[in-house]
Amino acid sequence: MNTALSEFQSASASASASESVSVSESVSLPGLNFDVLPPDVQRFRDAARAFAQDVVKPRVQHLDQAPAAHFDWQLVAQGHQIGLTRAAVPKEYGGAGVGMLGVAVALEEVAAVCPGTALIFGATMLGQAPILLSGDPRLQSRFLPLFSGDEPVLACNAVTEEDAGCDLIIPSLAQHAQNVTTARRDGDHYVLTGRKRFITNAKFAAFASVFANMEGSPGATGLTSFIVPLDLPGVVRGPVADKMGYRACLGSELEFHDVRVPAEYMIGSEGEGMAINMAQSNMARAAVAGISTGVARSALEQAIAWCGERVQGGQLLRHHQFTAAKLAGMTTKVDAARMLYLRAADKVDNELPPPVYEPAVAKLFADRAAIEVADAALSLIGARGYLRSYGVEKMMRDALGTRIYEGTPEVLALAITDSLYAETEEW
Repeated sequence: MNTALSEFQSASASASASESVSVSESVSLPGLNFDVLPPDVQRFRDAARAFAQDVVKPRVQHLDQAPAAHFDWQLVAQGHQIGLTRAAVPKEYGGAGVGMLGVAVALEEVAAVCPGTALIFGATMLGQAPILLSGDPRLQSRFLPLFSGDEPVLACNAVTEEDAGCDLIIPSLAQHAQNVTTARRDGDHYVLTGRKRFITNAKFAAFASVFANMEGSPGATGLTSFIVPLDLPGVVRGPVADKMGYRACLGSELEFHDVRVPAEYMIGSEGEGMAINMAQSNMARAAVAGISTGVARSALEQAIAWCGERVQGGQLLRHHQFTAAKLAGMTTKVDAARMLYLRAADKVDNELPPPVYEPAVAKLFADRAAIEVADAALSLIGARGYLRSYGVEKMMRDALGTRIYEGTPEVLALAITDSLYAETEEW
């Protein structure tokens, strides 16, 4: 196990590397009951649901159709008030401390109304993830309390580049990565040079978790993780991308022009970035599966409402056998997606390093469910569903988004298959 994760494990519990340990103050579930969440997680989910219904829902159409660079800080501030910017932060640093289970169920609630809004908070959690995994009290006490103030603070996670996406998350491909942001040691600083693309929250984040390759290391074999305050000299925030979906959150570029980062802001040691990146991906995939489940659930709810009031052939649509079969299939997919992400989140909260298999399975299934259920809803609702004012076509566009970030189906397939053969390879 790499140093950063080892430090985090020893700081979290006095268990050995092979034992399950809790990484959440409030979530310790030896037998997770999928129907009854822990009280603090349930309260957090209910608060997220009220926020989604009362605050986000009236703004959804505007958020989706506004210019690409539009950002609703008031919306973020109201989400911050209920703890969405600090859900995964331990209580000792002013966070909600509800673990990945709390994050995932809250993001489902928000995503069922607007997945773009959910991703603002999810991306902030991902920016915090390397700090949470580090177990480094200096970094944690320096950066995590930023999210407990009166004003909202966002973070981002900077991995993807123009020529390097999957090569930065699959160890066997690291040597083939091209044009990766570089880091070189210069006294008590590291100097970062390069450009990151498609970074959610980069336009307004206070800091980024940046993954850069040590100068002289082939491809991304020297990948190293740094916390980079985005007000440092040499940091340039690039233009906002005009996306087909998830328009409430902004994705943009980050350029690093000989940015001097204090050495103490490095997470772990030089060359440990690939392990940290894999661990944070496994950690985040349960939450992303929650977002996909929220999209699927929203499409299902629209279809149920429509088929319960629309009359064709002299009877309600829901009484037609084909319609009933389609609604039953959609419902099954939403329920199954939720069960899988709850199991994955529970595993993440209770195992170190975060497991590979369960989060990958949850995300692969939930991403597909979102697309298939949104497509089925559009088919059932018909022409009205194709209108922007009805909202179903937005679900279709948003459903395609989660298939890309935090692991494409192809990347997830490799992760799952490697897990299936892991024991065999140890023989």
